[in-house]
Amino acid sequence: SPFLHFHESDCDIGGSSSCESMLSLNTEKILSQAKLLAEQKRFPFATDNDNTNEELAIAYVLIGNGLYDEAIRHFSTMLQEEPELVSAIYGRGIAYGKKGLHDMKNAELALFELSRVISLEPDHPEVFEQRAEILSPLGRISEALSDLTKAIQLQPSARLYRHRGTLYFISEDYATAHEDFQHSLELNKNQPIAMLYKGLTFFHRGLLKEAIESFKEALKQKADFIDAYKSLGQAYRELGNFDAATESFQKALLLNQNHVQTLQLKGMMLYHHGSLDEALKNFKRCLQLEPYNEVCQYMKGLSHVAMGQFYEGIKAQTKVMLNDPLPGQKASPEYLKVKYLREYSRYLHAHLDTPLTEYNTDIDLPGNFKDHWAKNLPFLIENYEEQPGLQPHIKDVLFQNFESYKPDVQELICVADHLGSMMQYETPGFLPNKRIHRAMGLATLEVMQAVQRTWANSKVRMNGKTRLMQWRDMFDIAVKWRRIADPDQPVLWLDQMPARSLSRGFNNHINLIRGQVINMRYLEYFEKILHFIKDRILVYHGANNPKGLLEVREALEKVHKVEDLLPIMKFNSKTRDGFTVNTKVPSLKDQGKEYDGFTITITGDKVGNILFSVETQTTEERTQLYHAEIDALYKDLTAKGKILILSAELGEVDAVCNLILSLVYYFYNLMPLSRGSSVIAYSVIMGALMASGKEVSGKIPKGKASIKIPKCTSSLVDFEAMTAPGSEAFSKIARSWMNLKSISPSYKSLPSVSETFPTLRTMIEVLNTDSSHCLKKTIVVV
Repeated sequence: SPFLHFHESDCDIGGSSSCESMLSLNTEKILSQAKLLAEQKRFPFATDNDNTNEELAIAYVLIGNGLYDEAIRHFSTMLQEEPELVSAIYGRGIAYGKKGLHDMKNAELALFELSRVISLEPDHPEVFEQRAEILSPLGRISEALSDLTKAIQLQPSARLYRHRGTLYFISEDYATAHEDFQHSLELNKNQPIAMLYKGLTFFHRGLLKEAIESFKEALKQKADFIDAYKSLGQAYRELGNFDAATESFQKALLLNQNHVQTLQLKGMMLYHHGSLDEALKNFKRCLQLEPYNEVCQYMKGLSHVAMGQFYEGIKAQTKVMLNDPLPGQKASPEYLKVKYLREYSRYLHAHLDTPLTEYNTDIDLPGNFKDHWAKNLPFLIENYEEQPGLQPHIKDVLFQNFESYKPDVQELICVADHLGSMMQYETPGFLPNKRIHRAMGLATLEVMQAVQRTWANSKVRMNGKTRLMQWRDMFDIAVKWRRIADPDQPVLWLDQMPARSLSRGFNNHINLIRGQVINMRYLEYFEKILHFIKDRILVYHGANNPKGLLEVREALEKVHKVEDLLPIMKFNSKTRDGFTVNTKVPSLKDQGKEYDGFTITITGDKVGNILFSVETQTTEERTQLYHAEIDALYKDLTAKGKILILSAELGEVDAVCNLILSLVYYFYNLMPLSRGSSVIAYSVIMGALMASGKEVSGKIPKGKASIKIPKCTSSLVDFEAMTAPGSEAFSKIARSWMNLKSISPSYKSLPSVSETFPTLRTMIEVLNTDSSHCLKKTIVVV
């Protein structure tokens, strides 16, 4: 507080040995400081009596030197003579607060004294501010906010607005916090901390570009502001700009190479960029500085396992497992996830050298384990039998040099990298992940080769059996690559879950707006979803409220954003607290029949308190309906594919392309996997199209306006499928950006993916290998 900065303190406020006794201080120095303080009346509630002021000043100097008990005794002596001496009451309250709020008695005494001051002198903003400083650490935020509001009413200042903004920020009321930081900066422009917090209010609402501008402004004011560089790096990472994020994190670490938060965030970004070796260096450095950092320990274990270093990985995971939360303490996300990761790591290690065609992860893993893992539940599984420990005869995965692969395999890797990069979303919120790119590029090539063999009447070996490939086998190729690329994420078939879980249904849930937080990834789809909701509201009121239909129609014309729907919800008692809208997916197999698509939910009563979400509920009945649709399309696709191999007429190619896109349209709407459905489906699209002789040459665009279909300015393939009125419309949308062209003949000379990488070990090896050489090679795909 400002009144405690009247001198340079000679001892640590925390109370070092030199602060234990007044005798260890230079008494003359204290008295001279107090005299100067008294003469200038530079302490709160100074009186007109010089002697009283000198006594008060001595006690305030004692506070400044960390001698809180001596100060309290001094104030108490004065109050015995003059019980309503405001400055002494105030000073004693300050001293109690400084003694430490961990002792509730100190907190109660501090609040009691400050409340007495307010009753005697109700027009002093600093007392309300001081009381707020005591209340907020006790968790009494609403009372603290009330005190700060009163202080601002009495005398607005940049500091008070910043203080109140910080409390609103802690309360996750980012919009109101933003207003306060803005007011604070208007009163005093040069406040790097207020500017940083202003940026964070944008960041937490998903307004990343605005956040970046504020962080840059904070750095203009304070060039060595580590937290601003760290936050700038995190904003760029969330935006998906890897290079800019790396530069910002590097600048933070140049200022302080031991900044743990930056090391942790940079490591996380590198992991999700697919640079596991680099990520590991950051996590190790983080743990040297903070050995009990749970995030770095978990990520260290995960990075080791992803690279096939299971012994080191499980050792790190076990350290996280031993860090049990204290009674009443909430378990960290890492603690909740780590036992699943350890069990899955043991399973992967045991199967490192088993041919992938001979086992099935979805069948092998226990049902309740999969169910709990997919739902991110605490690891409380009855009668669970742990996976066997690591077997010494199974060695860790060794690093494989790119040059150690044969030239045709090198070519295969480079082509895979290129194909994988074609799947990258150019939309805010998606960080490029070169490991996922390679995995899904290899998946695309393996799908292409498997589909070509199927159309040529060859059988495939899957799950220990040799048979004709079914549609699920085609997707399973992509599933296995997606799984091994990031073992942190449970990529599991939902229909393979225990029957009890299926009967309850599995939800794939996406929050578009939660409170004040906007999901930037889906921002471009808000308008499209809003248009759909408005249509459904008219249908609902037409059936249930025909008299009020005109009023509803007029109100809907004024709806341009989600929060504009809130007043319309009040028109009907059933929708007052919110409403849900279900999309329908038309059947191709049975004309006129429709399946449940996804559910849009809006609840809330005011701006800042809205939940706007979409979810798909995967029940057994819904799954069977979609499977029947996909089965029929796959049967048709296989028949036409066999004809295509013999004739290759343009019309046949077109029909096959449409069947592939239609099949995947239903897959997207079903959302049959716990994670990764989108990239898995897109790699199947690309691979199956290549089998038909067509290659995707266009990248998923940043923005587009398609002809003859509803305008859409974004490019998330799963959302395109989910919001398209039917499979034909989705095919048109997809083909408008895919820019299909005839496949390069050189694909035929590439080696078999399944034969080149027949085990988990060989898959991990190829994902680990450095492919910077590919940039120097001429890739066959042009």
